[in-house]
Amino acid sequence: MPRLLHLPSRRPRRAVLAAATAGALALSVAAVATAQAQEEEPTNLIINGDFAAGTDPWWHTPNLAGAVADGEWCLDVPGGTVNSWDAIVGQNDIPLTEGESYELRFTARASAPLSVRALVQRDVDPWPMQLEEFPILDVEPQTFSYTFTANDTWDDAQLAFQIGRNADPWQFCISEVALLTDAEPPVYDPDTGPRVRVNQVGYLPDGPKRATLVTEATEPVAWELADAAGEVVATGDTTVYGEDATSGSTVHTIDFSSVTATGSDFTLTADGETSYPFAISGDVYSTLAADALSFYYPQRSGIAIDDEIAPGYGREAGHVGVEPNQGDVEVPCFEDACDYALDVSGGWYDAGDHGKYVVNGGISAAQLMSVYERALNAPSGDPARLADGSLRVPESSNGVPDVLDEARWEMEFLMSMMVPAGEELAGMAHHKIHDEAWTGLPLMPADDPQPRYLYPPSTAATLNVAATAAQCARLFAPFDADFAEQCRTAAETSWAAALANPDIYAPLTSPAGGGPYGDENVTDEFYWAAAELFITTGEQAYADYLAGSELHGADDVFAAPFAWPSVAQLGKLDLAMVPNDLPDRDVIVEQVVAGAEGFLGQQDGSAWNLPYGNDGTFDWGSNSLVLNALVVVGAAYDLTGDERFRTGVLSGLDYILGRNAMGNSYVTGYGSHYSQNQHSRWYAAQLDPTLPNPPAGTLAGGPNTITSTWDPEAQRWLPGCVPQMCYIDDIGSFATNELTINWNASLAQVANFAADQTAVGASRSCSVEYDVNGSWDDGFNAQVTVANTGDEPLESLTVRWAMPTGQTLERSWSAEVVQEGHLVTATNLGGGFPLQPGQEYTFGFIGGKDGRTAVAPSSVTCTAG
Repeated sequence: MPRLLHLPSRRPRRAVLAAATAGALALSVAAVATAQAQEEEPTNLIINGDFAAGTDPWWHTPNLAGAVADGEWCLDVPGGTVNSWDAIVGQNDIPLTEGESYELRFTARASAPLSVRALVQRDVDPWPMQLEEFPILDVEPQTFSYTFTANDTWDDAQLAFQIGRNADPWQFCISEVALLTDAEPPVYDPDTGPRVRVNQVGYLPDGPKRATLVTEATEPVAWELADAAGEVVATGDTTVYGEDATSGSTVHTIDFSSVTATGSDFTLTADGETSYPFAISGDVYSTLAADALSFYYPQRSGIAIDDEIAPGYGREAGHVGVEPNQGDVEVPCFEDACDYALDVSGGWYDAGDHGKYVVNGGISAAQLMSVYERALNAPSGDPARLADGSLRVPESSNGVPDVLDEARWEMEFLMSMMVPAGEELAGMAHHKIHDEAWTGLPLMPADDPQPRYLYPPSTAATLNVAATAAQCARLFAPFDADFAEQCRTAAETSWAAALANPDIYAPLTSPAGGGPYGDENVTDEFYWAAAELFITTGEQAYADYLAGSELHGADDVFAAPFAWPSVAQLGKLDLAMVPNDLPDRDVIVEQVVAGAEGFLGQQDGSAWNLPYGNDGTFDWGSNSLVLNALVVVGAAYDLTGDERFRTGVLSGLDYILGRNAMGNSYVTGYGSHYSQNQHSRWYAAQLDPTLPNPPAGTLAGGPNTITSTWDPEAQRWLPGCVPQMCYIDDIGSFATNELTINWNASLAQVANFAADQTAVGASRSCSVEYDVNGSWDDGFNAQVTVANTGDEPLESLTVRWAMPTGQTLERSWSAEVVQEGHLVTATNLGGGFPLQPGQEYTFGFIGGKDGRTAVAPSSVTCTAG
């Protein structure tokens, strides 16, 4: 019996809406009558759903009042409510049977267009749900139909229409309410688009170009690549892969990497299917790289978001103590765990709620700072692309790279979470701050009325502060010496506090209002913090701690992608990438490269070039784990120059941008079919058309194979899903579709790596050798030799490097050498020019340093012409 009525939508094809026109009703009635003739008459579990007997046994909250007329119950809803559950109408004691399917059907209208929340749940904490929908009402009656299969047997289910959360008074009218038995089970039927799955954004001209074809064909099939004009520019045959367990499909792979033509709107056709369009261009990732970083500004707490800076996302400041906010300017401890209050305003809202968490903020700030630090130290890094003015932030034009400005907003919050001097556990960091109770969707930050509390300090949070503040100290040193010193002091203070309190663990469960972020193993946080402190200070105590850690020589640290509970990899990546004099740094480099080889091995076994998930497990935030694996692979490329690693990063990014079983780009605004209903309280266009979708460049969490234990949307639509299909682009599915600051940090790192690859593959016409010839307590002498490795004379050369931490430029000879920030640039190399093929030119300089050994930069680049 037909139960689902569909409108064209980017949402999954599932229950929604039928306009109550006479023609639509006639078709619906005819379809129902035909089906009912073939099966038992369904039972309506709702009593008095037509209100013929008044309103018994319906109930409503005391703030509602209304009357029944002509079979329709209209209630006046007061304005000024905050959460949807501040005004409710419902019916209790509804029996449900596990495994049976039901249809909720009702007709409703409103005095003004808005959304309400329809639930079938139990009215007991924690209010388990069988159905949660957010119908958008209009002034004319509409009939809504939703189906679900019960996952438990209840004799006390509740149908509730939660109709609060509106500033202005309005009227809610409802009629013909039914909850019918014997419904057809709901079927998740996502729009997966063409069976030729491509990176919907595009490919680099000299990079890998791969696609996956879903087909039952057992032999290779022909493919064609066409340009925007429809002209075929390349042909070939697919490679048969066969059954793919992660997607539940039979697939072939397509490799068109030999194509170097550039342009937009290319399409790939195979097996009668044509892909979504894509570009082939050298700057295909530059906008994505900036957008992934600009995501953070509208995520800020404690500041009004300027609509001129972030068009469409302007809003009032959240949690600054302006009613109804209780603010973050004087936050007490939960359950009187301390006798002080802290000003912890600022920072980023962690995800789709209003909480702020140190361990998630720590890894996020670290990865943003690493975007800049990689640009300084990687051979293909381009600091100019990250310069002041490169992002949409209010601090532009202050002389500081914008990515560091954005990271500073979080760093100041993280340091504000430290226990003040003179208090018990001074120097430790509170684990998190969040509301006393969960708030509903949608809810702007400035409208959150909940009391907020600091939760107890933890060793993990404290070490996150130590690690990130140490990185902050070295990166901000040339731009703001006072702030850099503040960061260093915080790093050293929190490290000492963690050593004194090494086993204060955050619990694995949490009071209402926030996530736990529990962690009972902090050996990795200790390793990460010691690594960052050693790189920044060069002090032997940190080197000794690293050498004594069980993780230092461990072979399995890079066996899985890093994430907030597993951060030793962050320390090893920076030890390998950032100049330092750790005695066995070469061993750390070998570990990074070996870890990257492991991820390449997983890619080789995947029809989608996935470096993660081939065991069938896609965890919460799987897209971030895919990207963090690619961060390691990218580091191996930076360390070795081996093109296999560059290829691995670029082909792995394809999965995120559309080459996947869902045929979906998981980044808002990128591709033909992309996620846009991520779980959020203020990017909530799905619930309130006056609100925006998430900003372009926002990463969705991605497939989650443990969805049966999480949100109602996933439970309802994804039972038994194959791994890559365990995803739904619905605002209610926090288990598969949340946005978070740490997931976007992963995207930012990989997108910025990809954006820096535009010049790779071009023939180099020069090479550089950098030698430290001698050093003393506070200085050193360096010599730089440039060679013409091309076939033509060079009229001029520019040499560039990032000065290692603790070193400064004093004076130079045989070249004009200037240091600005971290960057040193040598130009006007005198004498010997034009430099003939095979010839060399040498210049030198005197540098100042602190007490540590003078080390060479990670990379020195030269540019001819």
